[in-house]
Amino acid sequence: MYNIYCDESCHLENDNQKAMVLGAIKIQRDRVKSVSDDIKSIKINHGLSKYAEIKWTKISPSKYEFYEELIDYFFRDYDMNFRGLVIPNKSSLNHEVFDQTHDDWYYKMYYYMLKPVISQIDTHIYIDIKDTNGAKKVHKLKEYLSNSIHDFYGERITKAQLIRSEESQILQLVDLLIGAIGYENRDLDQSDTKLKLVELIKRRSGSTLRTKTSLFAEKFNLFVWDPERRNG
Repeated sequence: MYNIYCDESCHLENDNQKAMVLGAIKIQRDRVKSVSDDIKSIKINHGLSKYAEIKWTKISPSKYEFYEELIDYFFRDYDMNFRGLVIPNKSSLNHEVFDQTHDDWYYKMYYYMLKPVISQIDTHIYIDIKDTNGAKKVHKLKEYLSNSIHDFYGERITKAQLIRSEESQILQLVDLLIGAIGYENRDLDQSDTKLKLVELIKRRSGSTLRTKTSLFAEKFNLFVWDPERRNG
């Protein structure tokens, strides 16, 4: 029995951002509480409230050691695995050619990200709330994923729901990882602290964050979407 926590960055069609990133952490359900408690302890040890939210956008030089420890904790914990999907350049997409809307394509991307990590039975999927259309989108996403993997009786994906990032320590870790991947793929360099964290993740993962990893990489698995080779 597994939980999968999902987040996304720059998923809107016309947000003037070059790269889009989807990411998820998969974890055994019986480990969620202990991992969440560990993350809260890391926050407290660095002088933060256990309710303080981990966000890539909040990173500052004074908190580098805090985020460094979080990243090290993720890579040390054998029960958490990350799967990410990068669309390097959204301007290269041409939805009309494939007779699809941006939303249709969005569900395809979630499918390509999640299919390899959905368990054979009893997977719960939690997705960060982004907008007022979230409930409708998550219902359609569950339907799309279930049909795509022939889970017509809801035995593999037993739950899919929206949650707020402040409700989940693990979801906040996803935000941190996809934030770093997005920073690299958007060629940003305004923050030395963020660049150091990007380099740390590169070292710990053995990934450039720009190219796909081996399909068999479990701890940190990254897929890079190529619109020239895929349908949409």
